[in-house]
Formats: sequence, structure tokens, C-alpha cells
Amino acid sequence: MTEQDDERIVSTETLNDDYDSPWKDAVEHYFPEFMAFYFPDAYDCFDWSLGYTFLEQELRSVSHDAALGKRFVDKLAQLKQKNGGESWVYVHIEVQASKDNDFAKRMFTYNYRIFDRYNLPVGSFAVLADDHPQWQPDRFGYEVGGSRHYLEFPVAKLLRYFNQIDSLLTSDNPFALVTAAHLQTRATRGKNSERFQVKFTLMRTLLRKGWSSDRIRPLLKVLDWMLHLPAEMDKQLWQDIRETEGETVMTYVTSIERIAIEKGVQQGIQQGLQQGLRQGESRLLRKLLERRFGALPAWASDKINSAAEQDLESWGEAVLTAPTLDAVFDNDATH
Repeated sequence: MTEQDDERIVSTETLNDDYDSPWKDAVEHYFPEFMAFYFPDAYDCFDWSLGYTFLEQELRSVSHDAALGKRFVDKLAQLKQKNGGESWVYVHIEVQASKDNDFAKRMFTYNYRIFDRYNLPVGSFAVLADDHPQWQPDRFGYEVGGSRHYLEFPVAKLLRYFNQIDSLLTSDNPFALVTAAHLQTRATRGKNSERFQVKFTLMRTLLRKGWSSDRIRPLLKVLDWMLHLPAEMDKQLWQDIRETEGETVMTYVTSIERIAIEKGVQQGIQQGLQQGLRQGESRLLRKLLERRFGALPAWASDKINSAAEQDLESWGEAVLTAPTLDAVFDNDATH
């Protein structure tokens, strides 16, 4: 197997907002920590003791227009402010993984659509997970004859944490590790040997936190998803973790093996290499394509059935951003 970074679910690409990504899982499992880590001032404004509710149906009702573009993570939550009386407010979150010149406009559009539909105050917050250091949109608006309509929104730029990896590893906030994994995924692209060491360090750091299983498992999933490795290397990684951490980690290792099955990788481990891995890649590609574009026509299934591993990898990358099914199979780019 060549030293090539297999990034079918690489964090630099945007995902369809129906895609149940581990990033979404992490935001849902650790929402207060998400706000505390990226937006501490906003976190202090809310009364977390009263709980919060994610509003998936409500968000879909205001995002039906495809022209608004694709999001990596897009969440809407309802919660209460401190000293805010009986009224609830909405918090709209976007994690944007690639540069988009219309991003600020989309934030503006979502904000006023949510307010118009539900007549409640809306807070908008953006995490920028792209590769462009100077790109940091934080406002959109217009003025006509003295009439002004503007939205300014807080932004967390993940690249700004690049020189803080050591402090991220010692933090007790789950999103410190998510941020470290995101940055290390970029730094080790195409360098699987280096990624192996990074993933080992992050996984071992998490397992030594002493957190409960319910707290650790969703974070293990997102770290495993970001720092993707070939099946053989992943198997070796968990063998090394077993040896260094002992039997106490077996519960968590088992959970990661279930995640591997979901991704179609475990069959490659069990059956030994290429054939199983290729079948897993085919299943993963079919699942992603069906989530994006619906039931596959016969010609698409035929292409997948007869494809080489390299084609499956290329199409797996293209499915994340291609506007149409045809465009997926026209994409021959490799990364």
C-alpha cells in the first residue's frame, strides 16, 4: 500500500447537511463545551441549567432553498439567556470547512429567516475550519438611503490554534481535542506514518482523561473519523494502545471497532487487505451518494462495481462537494 492519504471524509470539504457526521455528533453531545471553548463570552450569557433543545425540523424549514449552499455542520438550538425573563432565544451554529465568498451572506440570510419565521431573537456563530488564514468573514449587510441592515457574528478560526497544540491536549474541554485533531489532520495529509503517531497520541490522551464511557465514545468517533488511516495501520495503532494502556481501554477499543465496521473498514482487517477494503469503500461510497442524490441509477452502480480502488477514493472525495451525481464521476482529481 502506498503512502497516500485516504481522505474520503476529509475535514477540509463541505458535507451535505443531511450527512450524519461525527462533527455533528460532537456538537450535539458537547454543546455547552462547544460554546464555552469557541465562544466563551456567549457561553456566559446563557442559563445552561435550564437545558437546551436542538431544532432539526425548524432548521430544515428555513434551509429548503438549495441556493443557500452546503454546510459542514449546521445546527439550530433553543435556550434561555441569563436574566432574559421567560423568553427563549435561538442559536444558529455553522462550521464551515472551505472558503466560500457567500458565507457571510448565508449567515445573514439564515438569521433573518429564523427570526421572521419564529419571532424570537437569533444569535449566529461561525467556526471556520478552512485552510485560508486571511479569510475571516464576520458580517454582512447593506444600506439604502440611510436605512441600514447588518449582521455581525462571532467567528472562531481554527487555524489560529495551530501553535497551541500542547495546551489543547491538556484541556478538559472535548473541543480542544477536536480542534487539535482537525489541525493535525491537515498537517499530516499524505503522511500516514506521521499521522499514525499523532493519532496514537490523541487517542491515548483522551483515554487517560478519566472520563465516563458515554463522554469518551462520541469523541473517539470524531477523532477516528478525522485522522483516517489505512485499515492495517489502524489495527496496529489499537494493538499499540492495548499494550501501553492495558485492559482498561478494551471497552473503548471495542467501540472503535464498531465504528470501523460502520465505515466498511473492519471487513478489510478481518479478511486481509485489499478485497475487503475495496468492498468497504464501495459500500461507503454508495451510502454517501444515496444520501446526497437519492437512489442510484444502474449506470452509477455499474461504475462502482467495476471501479479500481483509486477510482473509489477519488469519487469518495468528490461526493462531498460535487453539485450533481454526474459531476462526482467526472472528478478525476486526487489529493
